[in-house]
Amino acid sequence: MAESVELPSRLAILPFRNKVLLPGAIIRIRCTSPSSVKLVEQELWQREEKGLIGILPVRDAAEIKPLGPVVSQGTDSVDQSAKVLGGSSDSHKLETKKPNDVVHWHSRGVAARALHLSRGVEKPSGRVTYIVVLEGLCRFSVQELSTRGTYHTARISSLEMTKTEMEQVEQDPDFIMLSRQFKATAMELISALELKQKTGGRTKVLLDTVPVHKLADIFVASFEISFEEQLSMLDSVDPKVRLSKATELVDRHLQSIRVAEKISQKVEGQLSKSQKEFLLRQQMRAIKEELGDNDDDEDDLVALERKMQGAGMPQNIWKHAHRELRRLKKMQPQQPGYTSSRVYLELLADLPWQRASEELELDLRAAQKRLDSDHYGLAKVKQRIIEYLAVRKLKPDARGPVLCFVGPPGVGKTSLASSIAAALGRKFVRISLGGVKDEADIRGHRRTYVGSMPGRLIDGLKRVAVCNPVMLLDEVDKTGSDVRGDPASALLEVLDPEQNKTFNDHYLNVPFDLSKVIFVATANRMQPIPPPLLDRMEVIELPGYTPEEKLQIAMHHLIPRVLDQHGLSSEFLQVPEEMVKLVIQRYTREAGVRNLERNLAALARAAAVKVAEQEQVVPLNKGMRGLATPLMENRLADSTEVEMEVIPMGVNSREISNTFKIASPLIVDEAMLEKVLGPPRFDDREAADRVSTPGVSVGLVWTSFGGEVQFVEATAMAGKGELHLTGQLGDVIKESAQIALTWVRARATDFGLATADGINLLEGRDVHVHFPAGAVPKDGPSAGVTLVTALVSLFSKKRVRSDTAMTGEMTLRGLVLPVGGVKDKVLAAHRHGIKRVILPERNLKDLVEVPSSVLANMEILIAKRMEDVLENAFEGGCPWRQHSKL
Repeated sequence: MAESVELPSRLAILPFRNKVLLPGAIIRIRCTSPSSVKLVEQELWQREEKGLIGILPVRDAAEIKPLGPVVSQGTDSVDQSAKVLGGSSDSHKLETKKPNDVVHWHSRGVAARALHLSRGVEKPSGRVTYIVVLEGLCRFSVQELSTRGTYHTARISSLEMTKTEMEQVEQDPDFIMLSRQFKATAMELISALELKQKTGGRTKVLLDTVPVHKLADIFVASFEISFEEQLSMLDSVDPKVRLSKATELVDRHLQSIRVAEKISQKVEGQLSKSQKEFLLRQQMRAIKEELGDNDDDEDDLVALERKMQGAGMPQNIWKHAHRELRRLKKMQPQQPGYTSSRVYLELLADLPWQRASEELELDLRAAQKRLDSDHYGLAKVKQRIIEYLAVRKLKPDARGPVLCFVGPPGVGKTSLASSIAAALGRKFVRISLGGVKDEADIRGHRRTYVGSMPGRLIDGLKRVAVCNPVMLLDEVDKTGSDVRGDPASALLEVLDPEQNKTFNDHYLNVPFDLSKVIFVATANRMQPIPPPLLDRMEVIELPGYTPEEKLQIAMHHLIPRVLDQHGLSSEFLQVPEEMVKLVIQRYTREAGVRNLERNLAALARAAAVKVAEQEQVVPLNKGMRGLATPLMENRLADSTEVEMEVIPMGVNSREISNTFKIASPLIVDEAMLEKVLGPPRFDDREAADRVSTPGVSVGLVWTSFGGEVQFVEATAMAGKGELHLTGQLGDVIKESAQIALTWVRARATDFGLATADGINLLEGRDVHVHFPAGAVPKDGPSAGVTLVTALVSLFSKKRVRSDTAMTGEMTLRGLVLPVGGVKDKVLAAHRHGIKRVILPERNLKDLVEVPSSVLANMEILIAKRMEDVLENAFEGGCPWRQHSKL
């Protein structure tokens, strides 16, 4: 303990904001401000004999009532002096250039000396800092404040009693009584702390060796008390007042310890119950070991609990899981429900509650390059994906739309979703919804059922083990509904960003956050999708490919992939562009490229047979034995996909191919095409052959596989004036046929089909209209103009132009109304070699989406009324135009 020291008349002042240093207390501080660093450096660091400094409490002006003058803490710029403000004032005032930086300086402080000094330099700023350990010595009173450079100094007077004065106070009966009371309370506190901290011996030594008036400061300095109480203790210059306040604070601290002991005793009672259960379980485990009935199930449960703790569950879900785990621990493995409870808890532990894959820094150019390498064409679709990625880059937590790719099979809908996942650096999971009729496939089964399991969404998240994958909902238009529920209605909650934060799977029975998942859907048609579900998605249509696009896709994507899958290379098989064009024209007529790839695969298989027959086997060498190693390593490194995929051999196809040698590569020609693929399935003369007789017209229809050419045949025969319709037709197309016949009969005289008004065009004969390909269901209003053209051709005995196809709905008054699927229909006409297409006038705007290369090879004819269609459908216009009254 420090002895009494003589204080100089002036001390450097170090302000303590909202903190008090009492005599006898030791405190460690870190000085970083320029004024504090300058003070420590000049008053303590640069002196051989460490001097004394004054510690003066300060506080902000806003924290106290304005009882007296205030002082502005000027560390940068202050007035050079400050005068004493009256004898009873407890604060002094200095003005600064910062009027808002106003603080109160207390009028009393404590002189302190440095027990330890250390100097440091912060990097990279180079700022000097000091760490100082200070010991409080004695109280002083501030007579006058002034500044020395950047820090303050003060003229002071000591408040400590002389030795003679202290001896007189110690003889005072009141002081003696307060001293005994303080020591008794302090001993009780020491005894209470001795049971916990084992430090009572050292503290008892202080009671016997340190004067009681100094001991009061030491005890109070070790308590957590308010700033006001600390100031009150600092201002207690009278030893009796100081002892009285210290006794009150020590007693209050003692009472708080006793309350804490009562609480801890209750907690220990509960812990002893848990320890008792643990002891019984250990005994039960020992008994099982003796009986040979121990299967380490307890160890598994401990591991399961540890896994659950590390799963990052939300607090409310953790309570539910922990309650289920306690119930499982009380069950025997042979009990019913044990296995189901354990599987449920393992699912909770495996789910990615907070685990997320780190997204790559989005590079739009790299994403565009990847899309271009994976898909040819589809410029509009790629632009929409790049826009989506750009928004994700600017606002990563943005709630993006649910993209729904709609298009015929084989145009790249699924691979586009995979490219989005690769561009974002996220894992990809595919959920196939084709043929799903049970709502439980989406929401899961309730655990009360035997064989219950979670829904496909939760199961997919468990497999990818991250909470933010790109999830593909494939074939969303092929869901059904029956007595087990409607999966499409269950998807409403999944795809709604306002609801999927708390998606409730029936098996989990706790909410799971799906808001971080990026959903992408695919469909072949929009019509089967319920309107509420369609409203939650942004539909992006993917039309079919033109022959030119198919050629480029085949040359750059399909042929290299087919050769790779069959262990071949360009050294063995070469497919010229002309042969690819023949395959496209004669063997495939589809919107996508799947049949094209199958035909190319057939050519590759035929080439593989010839290569295998002519091979010259080279003995295996060291390099050949090493082929399996990098192949397996690459596949294991890339095995992050959820769905199984065909493992191509492209990694080492070049090395493998080098083991076979043939004299010259096999070049596909027209003879090989017919030998491998058979005779051509399609030719450009089909339309001319079908329209060679009157009563046949060429229409354009839309199907889930893209646009198609539909022939309409009409013939007349003796009968009673009836209309017969065949071809597996729907109600709408039957009504269109009836409207077409009515319109033709009403205009028969105008077109020269009847010699005079009032003559029945169907008198004594029936009309039969047939739509070929009778096994395919057909419906829709777009065949109206085609039916009229076929009937007019039948009655006029004039042939329709074989190079002309048409589409459009007609009214009973002869107006031509717009239809949908114009782009797919025009592409279908182009595939079939048709050069002229008749479209409704109001569909002219839809031609913007048709590739310019297609429009350049076709003539688009616009029709507003049915007469315009007939004018363009026949060679040289209507030959009966002179009879028309138009």
